Parts: sequence; C-alpha cells; structure tokens
Amino acid sequence: MTSTALALNHLSPGANLEGYLRAVQQYPLLTAEREQALALRFRTLEDLDAARELVLSHLRLVVAVSRQYMGYGLPQADLIQEGNVGLMKAVKRYDPTQGVRLVSYAMHWIKAEIHEYILRNWQMVKVATTKAQRKLFFNLRSLKRALGADKGVNASQAQAIAKELNVSADEVMEMDRRLSGGDTPLEGRTEDGEEVAGPIASLAAEDADPAEIVAQAQETRVNQQRMAAALASLDERSRDILMARWLQDEDGQTPTLHDLAARYGISAERVRQIEANALKKIKVALTA
Repeated sequence: MTSTALALNHLSPGANLEGYLRAVQQYPLLTAEREQALALRFRTLEDLDAARELVLSHLRLVVAVSRQYMGYGLPQADLIQEGNVGLMKAVKRYDPTQGVRLVSYAMHWIKAEIHEYILRNWQMVKVATTKAQRKLFFNLRSLKRALGADKGVNASQAQAIAKELNVSADEVMEMDRRLSGGDTPLEGRTEDGEEVAGPIASLAAEDADPAEIVAQAQETRVNQQRMAAALASLDERSRDILMARWLQDEDGQTPTLHDLAARYGISAERVRQIEANALKKIKVALTA
C-alpha cells in the first residue's frame, strides 16, 4: 500500500482542513459492481491503481467517522489522518468474495486506528491500557444512557456495567469521573488571539453524507440482527429477566431483583445469577 499512501499525501488534512473536506467530496461513491471489480483487481493482480481508487472513494467515510470522536478534544485533522491509515489497512485486507461491502468492512479498521490514537494522546485516559479498559472507555457513555445514568453512575449501575464489560466496579466509577470531568465545550475557543473551532463546527448537516448514512444503517442492521439472535439463544426466563433488568417500563422504572424474585418464585440471588449468566451468553454471542 506504499504507493497508495504516497498518492494520498497531497490530500492530507494538514493545516487546510476545510480544503481537504471539500476535496474528498469530489471523489464519487462506487457502485457495488465497480467496487468488486477494483477489489478483485487489487487482490489478484496487486493493481495499486485499483487500491488507490478504493481508498479515495471512501475518504469521506473517514471524515464522517471522525466526527463521532470530536468530543475528546483532539484535532479532527489528526483523527482523519489516523482513520485514513485504518482505511488503507482495510483495503489491503478486504475480500470482495465474502459478500460484504467495503464501507462496512472498513468501519472496524477506521475506528480501531482512531481509538488507538485517542488512547495514546488523550491525557485523561492514560489508565485505559488493557483491552477491557479500552472497551470501557468507548462504551461507558452508551451504557450509561441505557441505564438512565447520564448524570453519573451509582454503585448498582457500576456493578452492572462492570459485569457487562469484564472490569471492576471501581474502574467503572473512576472512568466515569474522568469522562465527566473531561468533556470538551461544543463552542469554539480563542488561543493566542485566534479563533479555534469547536466540535459544533463539525456536526453533520441534515443532508448528511451518503457514505455515512449507508455505513451507519448497515452497522445498525448488523448489530440488531446479532442482538436478536443472541437474545433468541436464551431460554424464556433468562430472556425475560434480562430484558426486565435492562429495559425501562412505561413509567421509566426497572424492577429490582426482589421484584423479579417474587414474580418467578425464586430468590433474589438466583435472579442475579440468571441475569449474570444471560449477560455472559450475550457477550459471547456478540463477540463470536
């Protein structure tokens, strides 16, 4: 991929981010047929021009993904640069015979490179050195929203998240404190007399980029299918207990262990065990 990387040098975000964003929009999206033909040429003939076209046509996807990580206070140009590395790795490894579009396959590699960059450079998360801690870092906010804990997790919520992500409750509480204290203002700021744009300047417009829409729709559909299959693999009682514990009712409440114990005629400890086992099975199914 050296030639491809060199071909992208003139499109490095660098100091002219706005110019870069305009430039990447000029590369057309590929049809499924064109994408497959290019990928086969690169895979079988090592045609670097084909690889170059695959990369250039997906640069706008990297830009879209980079917007999701603007809240960590790091320059978008750097996020894009790292994401482009992930995109090139994806193109190199992409197998068009598997029936998956490159936009879906590349998403993993783009996010992986951006994740690593954030963890290397964001001073507040230097503790996220293990795989489990990195998973905690990037999933804590969404899990907090699912538990209705946007203002901070309590002890029981920390325990639930800890079980889900295979970390200790103390690690959950500590990461929550760090993330809560490390938010970046949406508005811009002034440094050395110059205006520096904040994350609000990069929010997607209502007519969001087609690549972003397609990527998000495909990722959501795949995740929904995997979750549905994972839930279907549970026995009825385990599934009911798990959904009762993790989904709020119409009044915004979730039943306690004792509530469910009374419902099923078992002990609260047994309910907790069933919930823990169900979460473990779900986790295995989703990571398989």
